[in-house]
Amino acid sequence: MENWKFSEIRYVRPNAEEVTAKLRGFRDSIAGAKDGQEVVDCILAMEKELAPFNDMISYAYIQNTLNTQDEFYEKEVAWIDEAMPVMQPEFLAVSAAVEASPFRPYVEEKLGHQYFVQSELQKKSFCEANIPLMQREAELTTEYQKLMAGCAIEFQGQTLNLYGIQKYFEHEDRAVRREAVRLYSEFYAGLEGRLEEIWDELIHLRDQMGKNLGFENFIPLGYLRQGRTDYGVEDVASFREQVRRELVPLCQELYEAQAKRLGLDAVSFCDEKRVFPDGNATPAGDDDFMIEQARRMYHAMSPETAEFIDFMIGHELMDLKNKPGKASTGYCTALPGLEAPYVFSCFNQTIFDMQVLTHELGHAFAFYRAMRHQPLQDYANTTTDIAEIHSMSMEQFAYPYAEQFFGDDADKFRFAHLQEAITFVPFGVAVDEYQHICYANPDLTPKERTLEWKKLEEKYMPWRRYDGDEFFGRGGWWYHKLHIFLYPFYYINYTLTTMGAMEFRKKHLEDPENAWKDYLTLCDVGSSKSYLETLAAAHLTSPFTEGMVARVIAPVKKTLEEQMQK
Repeated sequence: MENWKFSEIRYVRPNAEEVTAKLRGFRDSIAGAKDGQEVVDCILAMEKELAPFNDMISYAYIQNTLNTQDEFYEKEVAWIDEAMPVMQPEFLAVSAAVEASPFRPYVEEKLGHQYFVQSELQKKSFCEANIPLMQREAELTTEYQKLMAGCAIEFQGQTLNLYGIQKYFEHEDRAVRREAVRLYSEFYAGLEGRLEEIWDELIHLRDQMGKNLGFENFIPLGYLRQGRTDYGVEDVASFREQVRRELVPLCQELYEAQAKRLGLDAVSFCDEKRVFPDGNATPAGDDDFMIEQARRMYHAMSPETAEFIDFMIGHELMDLKNKPGKASTGYCTALPGLEAPYVFSCFNQTIFDMQVLTHELGHAFAFYRAMRHQPLQDYANTTTDIAEIHSMSMEQFAYPYAEQFFGDDADKFRFAHLQEAITFVPFGVAVDEYQHICYANPDLTPKERTLEWKKLEEKYMPWRRYDGDEFFGRGGWWYHKLHIFLYPFYYINYTLTTMGAMEFRKKHLEDPENAWKDYLTLCDVGSSKSYLETLAAAHLTSPFTEGMVARVIAPVKKTLEEQMQK
């Protein structure tokens, strides 16, 4: 299928009974294998046999986010969310057969130790008592996404979704910015009652899942779900403290300088996105122009990225334009049977569009490479703490090409993007600490949880002012972050990997050839190694090393301060 296109894929609902029968057949074949190669052949054959099944699951989820109002795919996703937990024991039975095989050492030699690490993670994070809880969890997260996609804000004669209204957070007229933020806040405040109920039920469902597995609460299970094997809660807490100590003062300095540029006593929330008084960088063309510039950039960047972007465009593997009914999110997923990444987002004619073309395509490039360099498709699914290094580093590698996208505003883009990369980190660690608080104290009331967020803003974002907005002012800002609802404990990855991206930035400035080699290694490794092992393979420092944040941020701080003086 060399010339296939995404638009030509025909969806067929996966046959759960047929897949179950295949899994049982592979389990029995592995148990009865006469040598190690037979076990390995069974594992590889199983991946190939199940590829169409996995492709259809991905395809259904993609179609559901492309149009959340499409009842057909809404029902298909609901069916998948109900069927997958029920099938999980069959997958675990295959893994158990491999683990029990007398030929396990041979399998480990051929497929790597991480195969068994991943198998152990799956076993530790699942029990049959959690099946109905997982099904209900999926229903609630789907409802949250649908509520967000249903946003329709009337503003300046337009009907805007959540991505559309955010464009006006950068408007030259402060009154327009304030009004856009007010309407954004009003949207979430209007849903507060239902969002409180969804979040409360999710916390208690997940808490019970953890207890069903013998844990005190959900937190250990949350870490298992994220594939974390060589660091834990204490390491993450120490990193958050480094951020509070080293980055919060720098961010305060950046916002004070921004207030002076804008002629304000202090930056309010409605001003944070307005970086320059004469206007932020904006794309020099429409959506199609941006995609064409991305194609040109990736052709100039390297032979590897040129091959990749031609594959993505040729097979229609990007849907980036903002349309009514699209889910308010951005992501990269994969169609493993086709060895194809897929990128989804919603352009809004700000520098965000450039971030999409680098961040999500950074994920996609890593998928593309790992799918072609690893013996198992499971290894192409990189652990979440590594995956964001792929994406955030690609954002940095794109800096030399900014003129193509922004013309004379290229320097504005580079400064604003670098500032945002840094000022984002305190928010990111606040999201992580908020989740730790909520899951460690599941019986907090909804209003008590929102108060905890308010305290975290004071701790990590002391510059934040909401200009009298009652909802955001009492802590309502956290409601907009879908990762809190959908992907527990994922968000810290964006902050850990910012450190890796800044390290790559420094290496790329000093020695671009070797920096690119290390980046390709990072992509090619996929999830065949643990987090710390993968960092070592790419010659990156662990973010948990004391003093790492200060060391990595020092050259970035120097660059930003020099540009602020200009």
